Amino acid sequence: MKRVQSIDLVRGIVMIIMALDHTRDMFHETATTIDPLDLTKTTTAAFLTRLITHLCAPTFVFLSGVSAWLSMRNRKDVSSSRAFLLKRGLWLIILDVTLISLGIFYDLRFGIIMFQVIGAIGFGFLMIALLMGLPSRVVGFIGLAIIALHNTVTLLPSTGITMMLSPLFIQSLLPIGPDHNLLIGYPPIPWLGVILAGYGFAKNFLRPSAERKSLFLKLGIGSIALFVILRIINVYGDPNPWTSQSSPLFTVLSFLNVTKYPPSLMFDLLFLGIMFLLLRIFDKVGSEGLAGAVKIYGKVPMFYYLIHWHLLHLLMFIVLAIQGYGPKDYSFGFNMGRPQAPNGLPLWGAYLVWIFVVVIMYPLCAWYNKYKIEHPEKTFLRYL
Repeated sequence: MKRVQSIDLVRGIVMIIMALDHTRDMFHETATTIDPLDLTKTTTAAFLTRLITHLCAPTFVFLSGVSAWLSMRNRKDVSSSRAFLLKRGLWLIILDVTLISLGIFYDLRFGIIMFQVIGAIGFGFLMIALLMGLPSRVVGFIGLAIIALHNTVTLLPSTGITMMLSPLFIQSLLPIGPDHNLLIGYPPIPWLGVILAGYGFAKNFLRPSAERKSLFLKLGIGSIALFVILRIINVYGDPNPWTSQSSPLFTVLSFLNVTKYPPSLMFDLLFLGIMFLLLRIFDKVGSEGLAGAVKIYGKVPMFYYLIHWHLLHLLMFIVLAIQGYGPKDYSFGFNMGRPQAPNGLPLWGAYLVWIFVVVIMYPLCAWYNKYKIEHPEKTFLRYL
């Protein structure tokens, strides 16, 4: 079966946007001191820069579920597909807590080991492998139920059992010895709902183009409309209720300021709704020009993800050297190498670095994509 071009294109778009968030973390002068979503301290530009990048994780996780189903259909062998997903899921989790944690924090002592989006996808693949015997629509309904109901966990009374299970549902920092901590940045159960929903939805990508477009449009508008209705009610679906602010603009920003860690029902409705609209817009788009270039990023997302962290760090160390800092000033771990003293670039400078990184990554991704195509016998490449 041919690749679904709209998946590669939309995934490429979110990979590009993702690099903006990571560039902001490593270069924006206030990134280590001010939460860009804190309406008492942030600016509109910083808030919107962070907000748009919320699109990345739910889109990537949902489309990972879609790809898992399409891969199974292509193989026509449930046992083979289950074995592949089990191996790939375990590999992603191991990769997440080793090479990716190192790439983010640059801490050779691994003082912080983070379970984040790649680990959450790996966990999702493991669960899909276990549920693969069920009809895909049943798996999809399980995912939707998790999306709709997981916020109720925070309403439960605190007991020994709920505290023990809380890392599965909420962001947690777990000590694993005197010098190491495991940060559950992407709690696996809420993200499991998203990947299972993608798996259950995947067969709709096989519909004729006109039907797909109509469905994507209805789901996109419907999801965003439901988000608006529930957000206006302001009772359930996000632990962060919106409030009136000092200006109409900031009140709107408060309305949009939904919770990503873990992804709330409101978060999923808003950003998966936007994803469906993008799938509608880019359905049947060709591979020429800019669209073809963006698809390259979407065809090799893991390669892009692994390499871009090191490119960002290299550029960050160059900027720090220009600003008069050396290795003795680096603060690894949560600061990702940035010194404790004032450093970094204004937001426009971070945007310039982001554009540079995306441009530099293109020939690397194009080379790797070509290499994968020309060497189908190297099965280990499927894990990258």
